[in-house]
Amino acid sequence: MENNTLLKIAEEFGSPVYVYDAEKIVSQYKRLSSAFSKVKKLKINYATKALSNISVLKLFNSLGSGLDTVSIQEVQLGLKAGFNPKDIIFTPNGVSLKEIEEVSAMGVQINIDNLSILEQFGAKHPKVPVCIRINPHVMAGGNTNISVGHIDSKFGISIHQIPLLLRIVENTKMTINGIHMHTGSDILDIDVFLYASEILFDTAKHFPDLEFMDFGSGFKVPYSKGDIETNIEELGEKLTKRFNQFCKEYGKTLTLAFEPGKFLVSESGFFLTKVNVVKQTTSTVFAQVDSGFNHLIRPMLYGSKHEIENISNPAGRERFYSVVGYICETDTFANNRRITEISEGDILCFKNAGAYCFTMASNYNSRYRPAEVLWYKGKAHLIRKQESFEDILRNQIELEAF
Repeated sequence: MENNTLLKIAEEFGSPVYVYDAEKIVSQYKRLSSAFSKVKKLKINYATKALSNISVLKLFNSLGSGLDTVSIQEVQLGLKAGFNPKDIIFTPNGVSLKEIEEVSAMGVQINIDNLSILEQFGAKHPKVPVCIRINPHVMAGGNTNISVGHIDSKFGISIHQIPLLLRIVENTKMTINGIHMHTGSDILDIDVFLYASEILFDTAKHFPDLEFMDFGSGFKVPYSKGDIETNIEELGEKLTKRFNQFCKEYGKTLTLAFEPGKFLVSESGFFLTKVNVVKQTTSTVFAQVDSGFNHLIRPMLYGSKHEIENISNPAGRERFYSVVGYICETDTFANNRRITEISEGDILCFKNAGAYCFTMASNYNSRYRPAEVLWYKGKAHLIRKQESFEDILRNQIELEAF
């Protein structure tokens, strides 16, 4: 995605606007597939929550991807996008038994992460094969906000509860056809991930009817030049060798599954905003843009750092700016960031805006959520319109009594 192309998109569709490069999505999918090419059965289930636009889901379906979902609405989106129910896995957290039963009735693979629901579901539906989510108590990333494998996490069944889990399976006579873990995002050390994998292998030995093992994801992508990223090729080589060895010991060829989201779509995304005001104070120069945490909350919520480029003046002299939004809250995207000289009306481009960006957008301050554009085969395709005032009012009921 060249700056001129992005500027033309901003001119055609307005700002703010999210842009996704389909070619980058495809290349990341192929990269992961290639890294595990020596696994006989590999299943990549795209994590819908990262970027759930139906056109993006259709792109993944065309690649042969499966789908990882966390809500019944994501399942419905997947089915609408053309996915076969058997290619969708449902991995919710804290949902009701009723929702799990509704999804199960659609023919989707169920993944249960707590003993209470496991026992209830097994007692009522013992013939429905179920995957179980294990918490390995391993933190593969360094940030507790995005790590879900640590001991205090609400996700998964603790490895210390395996005896209770086995008792439930025995009492209900249910079939466990899959075992799953997810340690969290931004995996830095492959050896830590492999250590957690050993816990999953040990746990798998308790279940004789497995069809697949799901190792989650959380592969780190670079957020700036020289940034650390997960070495997928090294992980592929090491985990493939260990997985193939385990299958021989297990006496059956299992499917190795992943559920990547950020790895597949993060680097494909560009968020374009226009500078409304350049505000000089006694200590800071603010670049105030036509957006805020209602559109991109990750910097405020997780402290994430998105590279910001002034694509209207890429060769200009660098100055220090604090890039802030127009929301009536503290919505700082970057503090004292070195960016080429900014003028009012310039377009700023936020990199790595493909994952967990639009999907976490809101209408706070009654602002509209932005448009989404997919750059596919050399052409910009509008895949979501910018909202209008009618969208703000759509589900509100105006009382006539006033």
